[in-house]
Amino acid sequence: MNSLILNAATRVLVALMLLFSVYMLLRGHNEPGGGFIGGLIAAIGFALYAIAHGTRAARRALRTDPGRIAMAGLGIALFAGLGAALAGEPLFTGQWAFIDIGDGSKGLPVSTVLLFDIGVYLVVVGAVLTLVLALEDEV
Repeated sequence: MNSLILNAATRVLVALMLLFSVYMLLRGHNEPGGGFIGGLIAAIGFALYAIAHGTRAARRALRTDPGRIAMAGLGIALFAGLGAALAGEPLFTGQWAFIDIGDGSKGLPVSTVLLFDIGVYLVVVGAVLTLVLALEDEV
């Protein structure tokens, strides 16, 4: 597509969509959202970029093959699930650590659940973009 308005607007929209997808990823820990919906929003942003600028430009903006992104996400999700087994609990049981931030509180909670959500996010982005870019290349 060769629209000046779409090309200009896409750059701003994609940045906003990627920022919002990270917000949804982090928000989904305690409220609706998470890795799946965040990954879909990010993939839609890159798909919009591919429609406006072409698949070659979208692949350059992505900087790596979407299949590799999906495989890295699978590895991260598996690693998060195995964290519980290393602690002697059933697979995929949430494990929590608290990072001391120096204000006398309990600390900043970090969990394997967030790590699993990041893996799901990457799997969704990689899988959807693999399909979308392949279909866009066909057209």
